[in-house]
Amino acid sequence: MSKTTNTKKIKNKALELGFSAIGISKAGYLEKESYQLKNWLKDGLHGEMQYMENNFGKRTNPNKLVEGAKSVVSVLLNYYPKENQGKGNYKISKYAFGKDYHYVVKEKLNELLEFIQNEIGRVNGRAFVDSAPVMEKAWAAKSGLGWIGKNTNLISKKFGSFVFIGELIIDLELEYDEAIQNYCGTCTKCIDACPTSALNPYNLDARKCISYLTIEKKGELPPQMKGKWESWIFGCDKCQDVCPWNKKVKPHKEPAFYPKQELLTFTKEEWKNLDKARFKKLFKNSAIERTKFEGLKRNIDFLE
Repeated sequence: MSKTTNTKKIKNKALELGFSAIGISKAGYLEKESYQLKNWLKDGLHGEMQYMENNFGKRTNPNKLVEGAKSVVSVLLNYYPKENQGKGNYKISKYAFGKDYHYVVKEKLNELLEFIQNEIGRVNGRAFVDSAPVMEKAWAAKSGLGWIGKNTNLISKKFGSFVFIGELIIDLELEYDEAIQNYCGTCTKCIDACPTSALNPYNLDARKCISYLTIEKKGELPPQMKGKWESWIFGCDKCQDVCPWNKKVKPHKEPAFYPKQELLTFTKEEWKNLDKARFKKLFKNSAIERTKFEGLKRNIDFLE
């Protein structure tokens, strides 16, 4: 089969599996991104995320993850919810409303890989969803799915930035998509809205970022952040909520991401009185499991 036929089959199947969008780029060394990442790490902007320093070569070169890699297939899955949390309550990031996206996206990607192997033949590859040193946003941008905005998130013209990204790295040559232009223009809404001044254009200081502090940061929280969190206890969507590209986004239709009604109506008192048993029941297979019960309680206490 021709590259054109294979590419069309793969793209059609991805949409059939429920992905919102798919783009494909030629596998190769990420030279510009490698330089940017090196400087970001050198400046210590990654905080305690030691894993960002590990496997630098693999992070910037897909051939070190899949031998003979020819193509990087990037997919997006919209997670913008139809319903949101009640006002005046503690807030969690929208990406954690439903089932942990790692499971959902990975399962679909593995189905896509299986389809490629059954339909096209012996194709070697691996699926990635935050599970290995892969620069997801860079690959998605290279394949024309959007651009990396001033808030450092991938922004799609059609789906905004409330999207999960996944990749298949395969040793099959396909037709490649072209990157699109950056549409941020002169807008600085995300930078102006950041409660902790963690953002500069196209650069994030994770040490000040509420998402980093509530999820990745271990132990004691920096006292200078007291009073700046605006009720966020897990993640933060502020820089996305104000982005004009998210104003007309349609809600997702992925059942796995539908939130439990209990979660949307949870009051501050209920959050404060949350015990371990209820935490386990409410957040089973949720991204919130990552911060653990003790981490979530620490975050809630920090707001008091």
